[in-house]
Amino acid sequence: MEKIEHTVVPTNGINMHVASIGTGPVVLFVHGFPELWYSWRHQLLYLSSLGYRCIAPDLRGYGDTDAPPSAALYTGFHIVGDLVGLLDHLGIDRVFLVGHDWGAMMVWYFSWFRPDRVKAVVNLSVPFFPRNPAINIGDGFRALFGDDYYFCRFQEPGEVEKDFACVDTAILVKKFFSLFGPIPLCVPKEVGFRGLQTPDALPSWLSQEDINYYASKFSQKGFTGGLNYYRASTLTWELTAPWTGLQIKVPAKFIVGDQDIVYNIPGIKEYVHNGGFKKDVPYLQDVVVMEGVAHFLNQEKADEVSAHIYDYIKKFI
Repeated sequence: MEKIEHTVVPTNGINMHVASIGTGPVVLFVHGFPELWYSWRHQLLYLSSLGYRCIAPDLRGYGDTDAPPSAALYTGFHIVGDLVGLLDHLGIDRVFLVGHDWGAMMVWYFSWFRPDRVKAVVNLSVPFFPRNPAINIGDGFRALFGDDYYFCRFQEPGEVEKDFACVDTAILVKKFFSLFGPIPLCVPKEVGFRGLQTPDALPSWLSQEDINYYASKFSQKGFTGGLNYYRASTLTWELTAPWTGLQIKVPAKFIVGDQDIVYNIPGIKEYVHNGGFKKDVPYLQDVVVMEGVAHFLNQEKADEVSAHIYDYIKKFI
């Protein structure tokens, strides 16, 4: 870990903290919620040892990267703009993209908007959600699961932050990493995230040192930046109207755990396996379902996920 270099890069009007290691073809790792560059620590070390230059930023709103206060500044266009600006600053033309959770969504957007900059994609947990012109993603979730669904609960600025503030940050991080299983995460306001059970022990794939690192950064920065990705989702939906029906035409691999909260949303398995996903992403070449694995698979099954990434991207060298 001490070999990982840390720099701050100006991009798209913000200063972005970037972790990097290695030399060779570039792999850009894009994290989700509530995570950091640190979520890719295992993949950075694994792939850099095999001859790749691995780059993992803290996204806008997270860690040591700037966090503009307005949710309107967290659309897919802003995040892709940050990443394109990062590559421009570093003088990098085309990259392999690896994303997880919201990071996977941003990788799909990146591939939608700027396929000329992408060699191939490996996305974890979140398949491409084609734009439905009739309903935005938040209202879609509300129709499926009701107002208490976590995605919906995250929409109101300040409300969930107050709830989070009732819990020690390290305990809250511990809860998050154990919550996203196959059952829809519905949290009534009167219970709150503060009222959810704290796991007795850390999962085997997380150490107290890991929890402390996440907690230290979220204690400094707060959670608003990360929550703004949820709050900007409707605006992104509105702005992507011209892309409705447009396929993503980059080579892609998708990896998901069978216990993942996203994979178990009604209709997702059918979409992934029955031709819908392949129709929207025609160069989708591989779908891997990992048994007994939940949402944070890049940490939970770090070596297996790293090997899956390597086995795919090495074909394009």
